[in-house]
Amino acid sequence: MRCKLALTGLAALLLLSACNREVRRRVAVIPKGTAHVFWQSVHAGAAAAGQDFKLDIVWDGPPNETDFSRQLEIFDSMMNRHVDGIVVAAADKTILNASLDRAAKAGVPVVVFDSGLDSTNYVSFVATNNYQAGQTGARKLAELIGSKGSIAMVSNAPGSVSTMDRERGFHETIEKEFPAIKIVAEQFSMSNRAKAMASAENILTAHPEIVGIFASSEPSSVGVSQALKSRSLAGKLRFVAFDSSEGLVEDLAAGTIDALIAQDPFKIGYEGVRAVNEKLNGGTPQKQIDLTAAVITKADLNKEEVKKLLHPDLARYLGK
Repeated sequence: MRCKLALTGLAALLLLSACNREVRRRVAVIPKGTAHVFWQSVHAGAAAAGQDFKLDIVWDGPPNETDFSRQLEIFDSMMNRHVDGIVVAAADKTILNASLDRAAKAGVPVVVFDSGLDSTNYVSFVATNNYQAGQTGARKLAELIGSKGSIAMVSNAPGSVSTMDRERGFHETIEKEFPAIKIVAEQFSMSNRAKAMASAENILTAHPEIVGIFASSEPSSVGVSQALKSRSLAGKLRFVAFDSSEGLVEDLAAGTIDALIAQDPFKIGYEGVRAVNEKLNGGTPQKQIDLTAAVITKADLNKEEVKKLLHPDLARYLGK
């Protein structure tokens, strides 16, 4: 009898412990890709928000930003795993539309970050104001070349809304504000550094008269920088790059790059998770959260706020 009572008491304690144990919500965070340092910084920001809001972050994305079908598979897999919320950067503006409709019907809140899509079945969109960032890049390059001359662009990839907005902002600002500047060449990198370098090489061969160049993404920027160095044009041809990585910061310090238009990917990841957490707790997050990109030159590199932006503490949140 005593043994039975003891077992009954133990079972009660175990049941009480299970009842009191915190059940954490799971939020999937799906980037466009995982290869570039931009996405690692987004991951760190999402992980930081997961810690602050007591959420389990499930991070998964395709290795390449142009692997649209793989991103679709990951999104649908997260739905099948019954995650509580999803935060996603759409690699293409159309391919995830049906999946967002499915999530809305299932009551799974979706926050879109970095790059938009055609569907409006999301609770919030968190991103750099990319059109404005493209305008900023245009004005900075115009300043560097004295508002006249021939220039070129190495764009990212068709279908990526974030970079298309930057490119549109750049184009329209040059055309409206700087009539003495002509964009004489534009090629895509397909979000690939080697292809970006080849594109830049092609432009430099076909248009030796250009005095400036703009790249609209991190892989495009890396490729252009490599091409300028291989042609001994570093510091001779004005170059405005987009996004940041260790190599791009080194090239800014060395003078190959004249200015970086830098986003805050850590904040983008954090705000995306914060917005989905707000919805899960019955709140109504802003439908659109715009973040501003910063212009960084060599002279800015010793500023504390710039150091924090360019070198987020990935090890603290990702164990790297």
